[in-house]
Amino acid sequence: MPQHIGIVGCSAEGAALCYRTICVEGADLMGAHAHPEVSMHTPSLADYVRCLERGDLQGVGDLMLASAHKLAAIGADFLICPDNTIHQAFEYVAARSPLPWLHIAQVVAEEATARGMRRIGITGTRWLVDSEVYPEKLSALGLEYARPEMADRDEINRVIMDELVNSIFRPEAVTTFQRVMGKMKAGGCDAVVLGCTEIPLIMDDSNSPLPTLDSTRLLARAALRHAVVS
Repeated sequence: MPQHIGIVGCSAEGAALCYRTICVEGADLMGAHAHPEVSMHTPSLADYVRCLERGDLQGVGDLMLASAHKLAAIGADFLICPDNTIHQAFEYVAARSPLPWLHIAQVVAEEATARGMRRIGITGTRWLVDSEVYPEKLSALGLEYARPEMADRDEINRVIMDELVNSIFRPEAVTTFQRVMGKMKAGGCDAVVLGCTEIPLIMDDSNSPLPTLDSTRLLARAALRHAVVS
């Protein structure tokens, strides 16, 4: 029997894309229309944002753990979180979790290594880009990384928090990401991580100046493999 996947949701669009990917691509591993059992719990995004705005990572972790316990209670075997930003609280969460987790940045770093990438640009919310979530995992595998310039971090954060998480997808947002990714390419990056789980809704290899690492779908596919093979 495949393992039961528990999704600790944060923002709706990213969580929905992760869930949809698991359900649709499950057929590739399990046969027509098949996928592992999947459950998701999502508190209000506003609860997370309040914690992030005051730098309260323990509060973030407590919200994640509340979801973890609810998912454990209904039979999930392991957990994933399709939100890069709140992985800042991961160490606090993992030590207290009732279930094991897959770490989104670890999954992305392993994919980058497998594809022979060397220097990875990081995009995402300002909280994520300023953090060590990706630098820590990339460096551990011998990969270099680059962050956007400060003004670009602010603009990307605005696009994500004012538009993408609210299901607003504008051509101007694509242009913004293309400009920032173009700078990363000029700075020696050979790939870029789409480090907000909503970014893949507007950016992919077809319109990015750099090869993309789609954190949302990579996590979903890692969860599928783990559920079916473990």
